Amino acid sequence: MKKQTGFTMMELLIVLVIIGLLAALVGPTLYKQISPAKASVAKAQIQNFMSALDAYFIDTGKFPSSQQGLGALRDKPSSVSGWNGPYLQKELPSDPWGNPYVYRSPGRNGGYEIISYGSDGAAGGEGDARDINSWES
Repeated sequence: MKKQTGFTMMELLIVLVIIGLLAALVGPTLYKQISPAKASVAKAQIQNFMSALDAYFIDTGKFPSSQQGLGALRDKPSSVSGWNGPYLQKELPSDPWGNPYVYRSPGRNGGYEIISYGSDGAAGGEGDARDINSWES
């Protein structure tokens, strides 16, 4: 009679418990690292929009209106002359939380403003829900 080799059910359960414990210990630490990374991505995307808006302004002499929005960086608005885009190479991204960026022109300080409302998608908030603004970048 040949002896069968392999793992017993008890050995498999012990391994699963150990993996679960490791995940419980590492998960919160990993989450704390992801949250600031999303804010950094939003700031970088806003900086990219700002560079594209500067190029748009140089070509057209004005910033896109609030109605035209950031989409004017990809698609030529019908009433704009001097447009030499597209000013963004890829499609207009959402913020890292999946919400659209808010663009206003004129902004509070003149020119324009770009806002990501954070994880809650609403104005204000703290932590992950804190707003990320172009005038603070």
